Amino acid sequence: MEPTVPREIARAILDGFDKHYRLFRESSARAKYRFVRGDWAGMREASVARIGMYDRRVVEAVEVLHTRFADVVGDEALWPEIKTAYIALLYEHLQPGCAETFYNSVACRVLDRRYYRNEYIFRRAAVSTEHLAGEEPTYRCYYPSRDGLRTTLHEMLRGFGLASPFQDLERDVRRILRALRAHFPAGWRPHDNFQLQVLSSLFFRNRVAYAVGRAINGADEYPFVAPLLRADDGSVYVDALLLKPENIGRVFSLARSYFMVDMEVPAAYVAFLQSVLPTKPRAELYTVLGLQKQGKTLFFRDLVEHMRHSTDRFAPPAGTPGMVMTVFTMPSFPYVFKVIRDWFEPPKDTDRRSVEEKYLLVKHHDRAGRLADTLEYSSVALPLARFEPGVVAELERVAPSQIEIDDEQLVLRHVYIERRMTPLDVYVQGAPEPTVRAVMDDYGAAIEELASANIFAGDLLPKNFGVTRYGRVVFYDYDEIVPLTECEFRRLPAVSGVGPNDIFPEELPQFLLPRGKARDALMELHPRLADPAFWVATQERIKRGFVDDPLPYPQEIRFEVRFAEAS
Repeated sequence: MEPTVPREIARAILDGFDKHYRLFRESSARAKYRFVRGDWAGMREASVARIGMYDRRVVEAVEVLHTRFADVVGDEALWPEIKTAYIALLYEHLQPGCAETFYNSVACRVLDRRYYRNEYIFRRAAVSTEHLAGEEPTYRCYYPSRDGLRTTLHEMLRGFGLASPFQDLERDVRRILRALRAHFPAGWRPHDNFQLQVLSSLFFRNRVAYAVGRAINGADEYPFVAPLLRADDGSVYVDALLLKPENIGRVFSLARSYFMVDMEVPAAYVAFLQSVLPTKPRAELYTVLGLQKQGKTLFFRDLVEHMRHSTDRFAPPAGTPGMVMTVFTMPSFPYVFKVIRDWFEPPKDTDRRSVEEKYLLVKHHDRAGRLADTLEYSSVALPLARFEPGVVAELERVAPSQIEIDDEQLVLRHVYIERRMTPLDVYVQGAPEPTVRAVMDDYGAAIEELASANIFAGDLLPKNFGVTRYGRVVFYDYDEIVPLTECEFRRLPAVSGVGPNDIFPEELPQFLLPRGKARDALMELHPRLADPAFWVATQERIKRGFVDDPLPYPQEIRFEVRFAEAS
């Protein structure tokens, strides 16, 4: 065989990735233009379109290989040479990690699963992503000790190059300074290295642009996020300054849509974000930036590494077993693994395809901070010895088509993986009254915010909601999820027959919770959940084009609430 053939195949695969990343970056960069114009529908459409962009490029690359190299591409013995040639092409490449993942996606569509080994694909990273330098700086530095903090903030906010004018930049800077004084009441002594470092690209999502940065003073780092909003007249203003880790963490939650960020070197953005969000793994950071395939690669590597250094086994999680999914988790690893059952017991009336469509709907929909994101995998091989016997028996009983035992491996043909949360019904058991009241308030808010985003969760029982590590209530059971506008909300008693989409909100209190402090708190704090008029009014707003975008930070820290000033 000609020695150039492996290089030509490697070049064809990298060409496919380079096309993908060029289109990905173009779509992300146009978010600034959409924000300035207030094109919110275009922002949503682009966000959805970008999710499917990767798979289309993979299919194209596979077709190129089968067309140009039909006689040799199926020869497994050739692929170690192709991988070696591919590594050579990644020298000085600015997205080598993502390019390795693209190679894996193409190779796994050509190779049999028994070749999913490091000599054939990138089970481990081969090219370092540290200290990559593109033509554009990843972040900009500002020096308050030299220029003064007020002048520095003016320069920093203007540095993003938004075509829209600021509504009142001096007012915004004044509010930022007041927020800083409130957060650091004792002030601080500037060290020689005192500086502000701000990522060069804004982070766009729905109607908000986020400036992400950190202040460095001596040995200390202070992360911050400043959300920018567009007023109806087209001007821009700073809405808040986020300094607390829990507020910054919620902005980067995977229960929300992915960001649009123009990144020449994505690894450099992730490295910066790790200093801002030190508890968030790189896999989640890549995912929230819209590079969810790279997130999947890193997650699986993290899982393999964790299993190498741990001894606990996969077991059923806390909470009520599901009727559609069989679920297991590893206590030392904060994720749950969900496999669709082959059959469903009454009253569930659905099928595998419908369940998969619901999960795809959630992936494409604005999750409003209330729908858990999932990683979807095929042909995942895990050590059989790391499973409790009861988990294997349950998989064999309810999902035999989805598993295969291959020597000492349990192969999951299709699995969803998501962050583990405490089920809401478990969370409130034995909890003190203030805790119950607080979480019931957020439970009601979750239902209302999903409705405002045109989502009716279907099965609203607490067992289908989880409480995150930040204390936020999130929905994670999608088999009955539907657009709110497809529902019929009616009052009791029904004067005619009950249709398949009929919902009677007056029954919700009794349906959701037994008598007691939890139900009383929910109905006191969110009485309109039991009022059909609320649901109908929400539907009408959505039909008129008013789809709400709940902000991912508390109302009380918004400047217009916190520092209301006379005009």
